[in-house]
Parts: sequence; structure tokens; C-alpha cells
Amino acid sequence: MSQKGHTRSTFSGKIGFVLSAAGASVGLGNIWRFPYLAAKYGGGIFLLVYILLAMTFGYTMIVAETSIGRMTGKSPVGAFKAFGNSGWLNAIIPILIVPYYSVIGGWVVKYLADYVLGRGSALAADGYFSAFISNGVSAEVCFAVFAALTLTIIFAGVENGIERVSKFMMPVLVVLSVI
Repeated sequence: MSQKGHTRSTFSGKIGFVLSAAGASVGLGNIWRFPYLAAKYGGGIFLLVYILLAMTFGYTMIVAETSIGRMTGKSPVGAFKAFGNSGWLNAIIPILIVPYYSVIGGWVVKYLADYVLGRGSALAADGYFSAFISNGVSAEVCFAVFAALTLTIIFAGVENGIERVSKFMMPVLVVLSVI
């Protein structure tokens, strides 16, 4: 397959890239699961270890991956192939993670929809979550809505999809975290 005449889409500026990278790094696990784990495993000391690991390993990995990507200008597989490695592991891992995050994303869609519809008190009731995940149709519909939203953003491209959504959602996330 020839690459002649094919241009790769890029970010329009640094802020869009930084917000997109931060959004990818933060992920649902930090929002959904982090408070639970911090409370379960000692709060302050867990937070200290988490910040230390994020500032060392996390920062190092994102800088390394960004540098490799910029240097080669290729996909993850192509970038690692340029260094003599196959790079397929980098492509397979996201494929394994997407179903997990899509299910959790469906849960977020359900909770957000019910909250917006004024059913906030029902969300905190015992058995709400169990009833939701036991209802296969409801859980699948929420999964499909999340997947459709995600695909819409991806197909819109880097600048009009990922960057635009990140510029909106990351400040909202910061405000919600502070509140």
C-alpha cells in the first residue's frame, strides 16, 4: 500500500496535544476507581505513592512514547519497527483494554443520563448498580451509546475530534474534581 499523497492528521497546537495526552493518561480508572482504592489502602500514603509513581514512571513513559512518535512520524507498530522491534504488542494492548473501558464507559453514560434526568437520589440507593448490570438490555444499550460516541470522536479525526473534545472535557474534569 503506497503512502504517497497521504498526509497524517496532527494537532493544531500544543495545548490540544497536552490536554489529549492528559486525558489519555488520567483515564476512567483514576476517576472511577482511585477514590475507592485511596480510602481502602490508607488514603494519604497511597496518594503519596501514586503521585511518586505518576511523576517518575508515568512521566518518563509519556515523554518516551511521544519522542518516538515524533521522531518516526509513524503509528506505534511502525515506530517500534523502525527500532528493530515488531511493535505489535503496542497495538494489541489497546485492543484488549477497549472492551473493559467501553463497559465502564457505558456505566458512566447510564449514571450521567440518570443524574441529568433528575434521578440523583436513586443513584445512591443500595442495589441500583446491581440492578443496572443485571439488566442486560440496559447495560448493552449504554455500552453501545458509549461506543458510538467514541467512534464518532475518532472518525472526526485528530484536530476536529480528539483535540476538540479534549479541549472541552479536560477543563470540565478539573472543575468537577475541584467541586
